[in-house]
Amino acid sequence: MTAAGERMPVTGLGPGGPQVSRIGLGLAALGRPAYITTGRAGDLPDRSVGGMRRRTYAMLDAGYAAGIRYFDAARSYGRAEEFLGGWLADRGHRDAVAGSKWGYRYTGDWRMDAEKQEVKEHSLTMFTTQLAQTEALLSGRLALYQVHSLTRESGLLDDRGLLAALARLREAGVQVGLTTSGPGQADTLRRAMKVTAGGQPLFTVAQVTWNLLETSVAGAAAEAAAAGCTIVIKEAVANGRLTPAGTLADVPANPAAAAGGQPGQVGQPKGGPPGEGAPPGRDAGRERPGRPDSRLAEIAAAANMTVDAVAIAVALANPWASVVLSGAVTSAQLNDNLAALTFGALAAGELADLDLAEEPAAYWSARAARPWR
Repeated sequence: MTAAGERMPVTGLGPGGPQVSRIGLGLAALGRPAYITTGRAGDLPDRSVGGMRRRTYAMLDAGYAAGIRYFDAARSYGRAEEFLGGWLADRGHRDAVAGSKWGYRYTGDWRMDAEKQEVKEHSLTMFTTQLAQTEALLSGRLALYQVHSLTRESGLLDDRGLLAALARLREAGVQVGLTTSGPGQADTLRRAMKVTAGGQPLFTVAQVTWNLLETSVAGAAAEAAAAGCTIVIKEAVANGRLTPAGTLADVPANPAAAAGGQPGQVGQPKGGPPGEGAPPGRDAGRERPGRPDSRLAEIAAAANMTVDAVAIAVALANPWASVVLSGAVTSAQLNDNLAALTFGALAAGELADLDLAEEPAAYWSARAARPWR
């Protein structure tokens, strides 16, 4: 049972895969000291390795107690796999399902001021190396391994050797998935769904970026779900922009200029080339209020809920979405996120038409300008 008293709904992870909770817990903000989410200084006062390990264990315990059964990590999330693997070994929860990702190498070295926090490489060598590292840390508990931020520029979909290696992993009983980012994520997802192995789609799970500010992948996600792919939503609260602590003003007035066009800049969007700017669109020059959109805030207040709970409820209401990840780093945030289950699919569905969506290029350029903090 969740803190709100609701029973956690479950779903399948991939065809023939394990049962998981419809809300999962992502460890992007817990496995390393620096990330792009809002309010980290207040939420995480102790960002030593020991402090982050203790906080991660506490969040995993709280999530499990609330009915969460899917936990999402990545090679580039600092020590997230180490923390998750240690927790699984210590607690012995056999129904807890672990997923992870490969394709980015963590280079932050536990420093807040590292020039680069992560470096991307989608190659056979990278896959082979990182799979061995992941399997060692998760000790046989890996259920889903995902290509981290697949894009057209990655070249992976044309690499026969790498695709064959992914197919062998699937034959060994691990679900093979991908995550999408950037303004071209819909096209990437559609291309990936055409890749087959043994007469069946290679990718059985897709983790997409969808929230009230970035809705561009919805059509492609619906098509993939109709074809049998499990869709997981990440960044449902837009890295903190759709939370009580976040503000839509937490974005530069000129995100394209803030991104700077510098190759390798920390916070560079994973879905496009360095310095990809935002063309003028309906969002250009829009005044940013000092808190999440007032209409959304009013709706949340009327429902006696927080903005993030409403944002997650709307994500859950998408008929093509199976799992929505919470990125909570405190128990209070997790409880607020789980309150989404009480909102109701009908009410959330009505909110899906709330027009907060930004032009994709503008959204991703703004995301790129967020500092690692």
